[in-house]
Amino acid sequence: MVKPPCPAHSAPMPALRFRTIAFDLDGTLVDTARDIAAALNHALTGLGRQVLPLDQVRGMVGHGGRVLLERGLAATGGMDEAALADGFAAFIRYYDTHVCAHSQPYAGVTDALDGLRDQGIALAVCTNKPERLARGLIDALGWHDRFAAIVGGDTLAAVKPDPAMLHLAVARAGSGPAAMIGDSIVDVQTARAAGLPCIAVSFGFADRPADQLGADAVIDSFDELLPALARL
Repeated sequence: MVKPPCPAHSAPMPALRFRTIAFDLDGTLVDTARDIAAALNHALTGLGRQVLPLDQVRGMVGHGGRVLLERGLAATGGMDEAALADGFAAFIRYYDTHVCAHSQPYAGVTDALDGLRDQGIALAVCTNKPERLARGLIDALGWHDRFAAIVGGDTLAAVKPDPAMLHLAVARAGSGPAAMIGDSIVDVQTARAAGLPCIAVSFGFADRPADQLGADAVIDSFDELLPALARL
């Protein structure tokens, strides 16, 4: 009798040299585009601007909410400081209460995080989303105990691609050899500035193809994450 093959999830996981893995949040671990677009469009319509389509908003994400709104204003008639101040307050108020209305983890994320945890690897989040909103999203997803550190765009004075955020996330998670996982040029630049290897996901919010980001490796699904880390 031929023994059936073992399910893919039970295959031995490759041993990794890393002790800490830091993840971007939006567009990397979680598809948050619909909720972010809804908050942006709420702010824009409150200022008398037009609604932006979801695909256009995806390409604007990555530098934090204020830059997102600046880009949204520029795309709908022009940016000015008064509109930015009023719109950003409206954006944050709306998003705070709709942070996980439609957001969903990408396929395979839970298994990948479990696989890293099973090897004793600490997990961190390094995101330009304000820390309170990042924690709110993570809690809403039931992930409050998964991450040893969460560093947001207002945790420090600097934001990505400044490496200070990534250094802090790794240090709070326990240090050791580390790598960054992200979806955008900002994440790759942050990892490079911090002197860490970086893996890019091809399914996030990047403004260019993933193979043009300059990452050490590109993955098309989270099933590929641990093998890709093992090759770094």
